[in-house]
Amino acid sequence: MKPRILALGDGALTLEFGDRIDPALNARVMATRDALAALKIDGISDVVPTYRSLTVHFDPLRLDRKALIQRLLETAQAPKQVSVMTTRWLIPVVFGADFGPDLAEVAHATGRSETSVIDALCATELRVFLIGFLPGFPYLGELPEWLRLPRRATPRAAVPANSLAIAGAQAAVYPWQSPGGWQLLGRTPVRLFDLADAARPALLAPGDTVRFTPVSRDEFQRLARAVAAREIDSAKWRAT
Repeated sequence: MKPRILALGDGALTLEFGDRIDPALNARVMATRDALAALKIDGISDVVPTYRSLTVHFDPLRLDRKALIQRLLETAQAPKQVSVMTTRWLIPVVFGADFGPDLAEVAHATGRSETSVIDALCATELRVFLIGFLPGFPYLGELPEWLRLPRRATPRAAVPANSLAIAGAQAAVYPWQSPGGWQLLGRTPVRLFDLADAARPALLAPGDTVRFTPVSRDEFQRLARAVAAREIDSAKWRAT
């Protein structure tokens, strides 16, 4: 479908590209985000990308609404380049046992071994579609077809912070302890949201890519202690 504009109050417009989760649609969203950033339009205060849309917050006293709508549609339909405002991340995870209590059940449901599930997940480069639900919570996709399982029939009242989980075609990491119904496979020592980092409190951003790498329980504990003591900064997790 052609991009269309949806009104969102008097100070925001949503530019909608489609009606489904699709990496190609999301790539258009991110490329349009980059193009708008390059234009540096005075009066735009924030741009929020999602799976299939881009919401633009603006000051209606400084920008003419009709002119902005036309500019957004022109930008959305212009030839796109691959987004350059992205970072590749390599995030360590300890899998299974008490850190990933659903790993055995996921392996059984897919007819694979636990090692096969871990290997497949870690071999997949996942795209950050958006950040939502909780501060820093990344929706990552897409998983291999055979690894796409429904959410748990009974959600947990408390999912531990930093748990790596899957549901449907997506994976995610819970930055905080919270209720949740996704399948828990492991846990990372990486802090995904940190208010002490004023420049980038959320580690991941829409358009970034993530790969997970398995670590032992001992290595997880070592890294977790170092993160808690702030001996490791976020640059460590950037893929080289």
